[in-house]
Amino acid sequence: MKVAIFSDVQANLPAMQMAATQMLAWRPDLVIMAGDLVNRGPSSLACVEYFDELRRYHGWLPVMGNHESWMLRCANSPPKTGMEEVLQRFAAWTYQQIQPRMSALENWPDHLCFHGDHEQSWVHVTHASMISNRFGITANITEEQIHDALPPDIALFVTAHTHRPMHSILNGVPILNVGSVGSPFDGDVRGSYARLEWRSGCWHSEIVRFDYDRVQAERDFWELGFIDGGGPVARILFEEWRQARPLMSRWRNNYEPAVLAGERDANAAVTAFLAEHG
Repeated sequence: MKVAIFSDVQANLPAMQMAATQMLAWRPDLVIMAGDLVNRGPSSLACVEYFDELRRYHGWLPVMGNHESWMLRCANSPPKTGMEEVLQRFAAWTYQQIQPRMSALENWPDHLCFHGDHEQSWVHVTHASMISNRFGITANITEEQIHDALPPDIALFVTAHTHRPMHSILNGVPILNVGSVGSPFDGDVRGSYARLEWRSGCWHSEIVRFDYDRVQAERDFWELGFIDGGGPVARILFEEWRQARPLMSRWRNNYEPAVLAGERDANAAVTAFLAEHG
């Protein structure tokens, strides 16, 4: 049995197309998209339509990510203040782009499971953890949190969300983080996905790193309107993609509170932040 699992495309169509080409060439029995197909990038609608085609013609399966959940909430949960609207404009831009196809994101499961040829071979796939699709498994997780984050009696737990590929063992459970197709955070600009293969009575896993057309991907950020239409924070998200490292947590901790309090102009604060971290 051969299974391919990918996640965190983040609306990067060139990366998704290359990952899909490679996965189809490998001829897996099952392909799972483990969430965050959309948002944070310029091509959410195109990625939704492409994945929908892969579902119809190849049986690929989705798992709900936190960004799909966010898009489904957008219609009923607008920003509470004008400044929140400015800082979340990239999400509103994405929502407007995919609104005609929102039904394609509905009823995705939070978890998927499959197994090899015996009862001890179950694999559990979710976007982040059993706690929520926003609570990722990182090096800082506590012992108490590990207990709540992992399901019992499985052979392998497959996760994503952190944008960092990882093999690990927690509480005796093998953990596989498939990383990010479209926006890695480990300093390596190449996309990643995972291949699993059941052979000789156990699961064998491999993280695949791949190159794609980053020149086209960069053009898409600008030419499709994400930078201009996504508000000031869109520039930070572009830098995260360009540098392949996380920046939003630093922005939220060190700059965003003053913007939300009306003490700093949003555009000026983003410019200062990027001068420090760009």
